Amino acid sequence: MLKQHLQFKLSQKLSPQQIQLMKLIQLPTQAFEQRLKQELEENPALESGKAENDTLDDGFDNYDETSDSDSISAEDINIDDYLSDDEVPDYRTQTNNYSADDDEKSIPYAAGTSFNQYLMNQLNTVYMDDDEWAIAEFLVGSIDESGYIRRPITDIMDDLAFTQNIYTEEKKIEEVLKIVQQLDPPGVAARSLDECLVLQLKRKESNASVDLAVAILEKSFEQFTKKHYSKLLQKHQVNEEELKNAILEIEKLNPKPGGSYAGSTRIIEHIVPDFSIRIVDGELELSLNGRNAPELHVSREYSNMLEGYKNAKEKSKSQKDTVLFIKQKLDAAKWFIDAIKQRQQTLFVTMTTIMEYQKEYFLTGDERKLRPMILKDIADKIGMDVSTVSRVANSKYVDTPYGTKLIKEFFSEAMKNEQGEDVSTREIKKILETVIGEEEKKKPLTDDKLAKILKERGYPIARRTVAKYREQLGIPVARLRKQI
Repeated sequence: MLKQHLQFKLSQKLSPQQIQLMKLIQLPTQAFEQRLKQELEENPALESGKAENDTLDDGFDNYDETSDSDSISAEDINIDDYLSDDEVPDYRTQTNNYSADDDEKSIPYAAGTSFNQYLMNQLNTVYMDDDEWAIAEFLVGSIDESGYIRRPITDIMDDLAFTQNIYTEEKKIEEVLKIVQQLDPPGVAARSLDECLVLQLKRKESNASVDLAVAILEKSFEQFTKKHYSKLLQKHQVNEEELKNAILEIEKLNPKPGGSYAGSTRIIEHIVPDFSIRIVDGELELSLNGRNAPELHVSREYSNMLEGYKNAKEKSKSQKDTVLFIKQKLDAAKWFIDAIKQRQQTLFVTMTTIMEYQKEYFLTGDERKLRPMILKDIADKIGMDVSTVSRVANSKYVDTPYGTKLIKEFFSEAMKNEQGEDVSTREIKKILETVIGEEEKKKPLTDDKLAKILKERGYPIARRTVAKYREQLGIPVARLRKQI
């Protein structure tokens, strides 16, 4: 049996404009510039720079939002001529009157030979028969950007048979691999870290330290990685000084021989700070990157077009459609300019509040001065949603007297010290990092000992919490921090 009933439900839905605004707020400076460029290309009613003859107006003085398209005709203006710019010659859209102050906004590409091509150029100088050459070429193609071949020889043998119609044996591939491993940089085409390091050592002039380092890597690699120095001393029958010198030789080696070459064909990434904080006469001064505050206005020609139709008596369908198109573009341009202003205001208000909240840190640069701060703290102060603050913090950078920082790094949870005061977990991590940095490397501190030291300093933290913070700092366990 069907029944009908009324149900009242309160729900909040974001308009398309609000969603677009949130997306604009989230964009960092460089991505925002790309979005701005896209909008300018797609909407002919939107223009950059100052509007002609404008002083204090916002570019909308000739735009009537309530104008009725039904009362407009196109007798005064040739719409086809206006909308079509296909016949405008290139020289009309170009200029060479740049001043010395004009900024170059484009990012140059890094030019260079690819890592694979660099290896092939070397291979061209090595004499081999046709089969060996084909195998060597295939091996070079199997080298990843770090400089390693991470595939088993048996897989390479099968691929040679199926893709190159070359039937060979593992032994032959191993022989050709040794030739490829003689290419630069030293260590290239290794199949494991220990093989990579040994290849580099064997390129060096032989001496006691180098020979011992090779022996350690070939016969005691596991004990070396686990820093079981006592076992190494006993197994290789050497003293501490000899072992120390051998380890120094290993530490000089490059574990990723292809790294410096593989990146040469990529675009160099630049961090563009969205904000800048300076200390002026003992006070903090915040500024928003000027590239986040472009000058935009509605096209005066587009605005004037609507005025030209007001007294027309006859209206064709094509003219109505064209007027509707113009009005839509004007609406979109007006909204986009408003959204840019809202974005600027939101960014500035949010960062100002963060700066004031962390004033002691920004004045001193001491991370121990960072107050516990979560997204809700800032959201409550500025009267905005937590998600808005998150969008600002997660993708924006600020240039400070102490370097360029990701804004989200200033947020941290709180813990209580022995006096019952809230302290930032960042403060505790900084102290932990300092304690580990000052420890005796022959006897590094265990997590239990670290917990006791922190407790003595007024931070009662469990051992497992110390372990968690240590891992977040990227610091290994005590055994792996041991030095001879």
